[in-house]
Amino acid sequence: MITVALAKGALLKDSVDCFLSAGLDFSRVLDPDNRLLMVPSSCGRARALLVRNGDVPVYVAYGQAQLGVVGHDVLREHQMPVANLVDLEFGGCRMAVAVKESSNYQRAIDLPPHCRVASKFINCAREFFDEIDLPVELVHLTGSVELGPITGMAEAIVDLVATGRTLRDNGLIAIDDLFHSTARLIGHPLSLRLDEGDIHKIIEGVKQIKRDNLL
Repeated sequence: MITVALAKGALLKDSVDCFLSAGLDFSRVLDPDNRLLMVPSSCGRARALLVRNGDVPVYVAYGQAQLGVVGHDVLREHQMPVANLVDLEFGGCRMAVAVKESSNYQRAIDLPPHCRVASKFINCAREFFDEIDLPVELVHLTGSVELGPITGMAEAIVDLVATGRTLRDNGLIAIDDLFHSTARLIGHPLSLRLDEGDIHKIIEGVKQIKRDNLL
């Protein structure tokens, strides 16, 4: 049986639609009354694991799921040994550096050396600031990083930005982008090598959907 790791939250509906078009019906996970964390497909030849976004590549890397859907931001942050198979092109957002709107900073390079930067994405932030050769103190937060600059704990934040509304509502503004992020179909490398065709058939189904959408 093929196991697919699906992220709860913003990517879930589009992920279900994607697999439905490729022949796997996981629509039961969208039922608000569903409390199952492992849900079989309607055809019975696959099942979905409902997990947190950051856990998707973990389940795939350890082989508990052969396929998964996760944001590129999570792949960049966790750097798990998984195969990045298809850019699904939904769930678009950007990883950005943001500061208080009232500040005079125009770009990230304008931040003072050794200032504090709050983020959930420490590895992504570290890589970015190393690239621009700006030493900063990174503060790892797991909740609302916007509070960092608001309370004065941090001079800036690195976080995902979709519409920018949360930043605006809290008096913040994005001043630099690290990268653009979309949902990706990922796979367990060994399972892909040993596959007798079932997994690759799903992957090809997903790719065909993308090709059809481009026509």
